[in-house]
Amino acid sequence: MSKSSDLFPAIGQVAEKTETLEPKDGGEGNVAGDEEKAVDEIDSLCMKCHEQGKTRLLLTSIPFFKEVVVMSFRCEHCGWSNNEIQSAGEIRPEGTAYTAKIRDREDLNRQIVRSSNCEIQIPELDLTLPPTERGQLTTVEGLLRDIIADLSMDQPLRRIQDEATYTRIEALLTKLKAMVGDSEEDEDEEQEAGSSKKEEIPIQPFTLKLDDPSGNSFLEFLGSMSDPKWNLRVYPRTFEQNVQLGLVAPDDEENAESDKSATSQEITKEEILTFPGNCSSCGHSINTYMKRVDIPYFKEILIMSTNCDRCGYRDNEVKSGAAISSQGKRIILKVEDAEDLSRDILKSETAGLEIPEIELTLTHGTLGGRFTTLEGILNQVYEELSEKVFAGDSSTGSEKKTFDTFLAGLKSAINVEKPFTVILDDPLANSYIQSLYAPDPDPNMTFELYDRTWDQNEALGLNDIKVENYEEDAQEQN
Repeated sequence: MSKSSDLFPAIGQVAEKTETLEPKDGGEGNVAGDEEKAVDEIDSLCMKCHEQGKTRLLLTSIPFFKEVVVMSFRCEHCGWSNNEIQSAGEIRPEGTAYTAKIRDREDLNRQIVRSSNCEIQIPELDLTLPPTERGQLTTVEGLLRDIIADLSMDQPLRRIQDEATYTRIEALLTKLKAMVGDSEEDEDEEQEAGSSKKEEIPIQPFTLKLDDPSGNSFLEFLGSMSDPKWNLRVYPRTFEQNVQLGLVAPDDEENAESDKSATSQEITKEEILTFPGNCSSCGHSINTYMKRVDIPYFKEILIMSTNCDRCGYRDNEVKSGAAISSQGKRIILKVEDAEDLSRDILKSETAGLEIPEIELTLTHGTLGGRFTTLEGILNQVYEELSEKVFAGDSSTGSEKKTFDTFLAGLKSAINVEKPFTVILDDPLANSYIQSLYAPDPDPNMTFELYDRTWDQNEALGLNDIKVENYEEDAQEQN
């Protein structure tokens, strides 16, 4: 920070340094003034008369904005001068749009940094100033006076050649002069009276807008950023704006258009998205596929599937595409025949499954998210338990006998040898069992909505979520 402040001092510091280096009482200059300059001077070629002129460079920082380089050229031979400003900081990742309500003469003193990419608008006049070839450091009043000077330059010629255009521009000039508080009848009197009388002249209120996709422009606020007459908005740049700023090559337009369509357009039900990654089992590169599915009479879900060709690792997962429900949901299904096993079932990663008749209880989160049939999820539970539980030598005879009895009961449930009950309990209400009679009520299935307990909300991380008035908590903690 110290090096930055040394290279880019504030304008006030430069002004104080200039006063100490000025010649004393008409002298030829002090020693310090000859050896040290407040600004850097470079000999430059004048493009008007092709003689040598002087370019002065001032590196300074604008408070609450960034470092800038102010350049001023003047040729002593032909008198031509040129002023320009360039940003010395990084291009912002987003564009900026400034808006200021100019209501009194104090607002005319707001400082403006206008980069070469900045567009300026005055809505009351339907006036738009396109980007220029050079930057500018001025004030609101200075900007208006520059516009007046540019428009007034060829008015005598327009009056002869194109009277209609002359009339329209003259009306615009009248409005611009009212905005800076100038009176056409008393301009000479105002100059003679001085600035005291000028301060008493009211101005015509207007709105000033600066739009810069590079983010290198600035419109000063008064007091603090809570200035009620000042507003700053940031926005993401478009592909065309990135090309204009030289950040993206034009030949990348096709790729950018495809990226834009992938990010801005809605994911259709037929579209399958592919995400590259690494296999968690063998580490080789694999793809994860995701598809959006709309379940009738329920909600939208996202199905993700991963399959490794090297080691055979497979994984399927289901995520809800809807908002968090305010209540939990318990689905109770009476399974009476094989037709009930063909019902589609969506078990989210937060749901628990229970079959009281065989004392099967899957806690919340077991098996993750699954979208399959009731028969499919029961077969998956059977395979998981028969292959991984009590498969070692550590199990005792009684434990193994009890577990074999349990597996036999699960197998009989899969074969529907006798009726049983399936209870799917999801505190987030993101689970679903297909109704064979939808949209009419299913006689074999009932639903129960319940309020989640504090412990359930805590386990789901919902107690710490606050999307409204969270600024108040932050202020209290500070």
